[in-house]
Amino acid sequence: MSRKPLNRRSFVSTVGLAGAATALAACSKGGGGECDGEGGGERIEWKMVTAWPRDFPGLGTGAARLADYIGRLSGGQLTVKLFAGNELVPPLEVFDAVSRGTAEIGHSASYYWKGKVPAAQFFSSTPFGLTAQEINGWIYHGGGLALWQEVYAPHGLVPFAAGNSGTQMGGWFNKEIRSMADIQGLKMRIPGMGGEILRRAGGTPVTMAASEIYTALQTGTIDATEWVGPWNDLALGLFNAAKYYYHPGWQEPGSILEAMVNKAAWDALPDHLQAAVEVACQAVTTDMCAEFTWHNAVALRQLQDEHDVELRAFPDEVMAEFHRITVDYLEEQSAADPDFARVYAAYSDYYSLIRPFSQISEQYILNLRDRT
Repeated sequence: MSRKPLNRRSFVSTVGLAGAATALAACSKGGGGECDGEGGGERIEWKMVTAWPRDFPGLGTGAARLADYIGRLSGGQLTVKLFAGNELVPPLEVFDAVSRGTAEIGHSASYYWKGKVPAAQFFSSTPFGLTAQEINGWIYHGGGLALWQEVYAPHGLVPFAAGNSGTQMGGWFNKEIRSMADIQGLKMRIPGMGGEILRRAGGTPVTMAASEIYTALQTGTIDATEWVGPWNDLALGLFNAAKYYYHPGWQEPGSILEAMVNKAAWDALPDHLQAAVEVACQAVTTDMCAEFTWHNAVALRQLQDEHDVELRAFPDEVMAEFHRITVDYLEEQSAADPDFARVYAAYSDYYSLIRPFSQISEQYILNLRDRT
């Protein structure tokens, strides 16, 4: 019998998650149709390693939801056993673990790998860059995902967007930030491009896992930290370790989470199971963004009403200087790394395309809503 491959792009855009679950389950059970020839395969179990504590709100639970969706969409033919950070590998070794095949899939954030793949940072968040809504447009329809997969290919990895935490907060500080002078010597937990911008501004960026942040801030090992936003920050109890809560999250205006799959494991999957993984990743991206939108609003009210958290806006002077440094860094890194330059060019082209529409749509209505 000839094999008729499943068109995954058409499948994702037209069937939807509920229909996908029915179709893929039937496919895995030999249901025929477009999946004719795919059913009846052996059951496969993957290991998933993550950068998050088990059941951590949004991030850890998002990884667990991804594993669950893959199992359900495949009709149980492909199941995923989840290992949280430090259960199989340390949180910041997810990339290497999946690359070498210790686990078939990992859930993390791509900016953790800037030392290995500088261009990976664009597929997490870029300072003063795209929001969650905008970046989804680039990833799914503007060629961003294809670029991402090209960048990861030399490492034997196939990446997908698998979550978005939306616009983040600027972070928790044990002193007020009134000018650039207050940035000098500041030790702050901040990864990715944001960390590099802080370093160039005179601060000292530190990368550490979630489980280490509270103690480091409380004991003075670091002076400040950004983590995610009110929901996750409340869960870590950061309001007990620092007084001032700054906004906006200039460093992460829209933050993608990633699922990376070992290339050999990916290639071994029949087409309908590859589709199950892709649909699951896209569903988790939608779920997580909506989840963070709701819970951040609830948690911010709780932080202010129950814990007397003091909100502060970064001074315009500091934001202007950080923006200038960001542009210089992007240009400098582009000159040094061809992959970085290629992704930056594509990102910039999309930014130029989307910005005029964002200004007259969401940005305009938000400003109008506040005025009226």
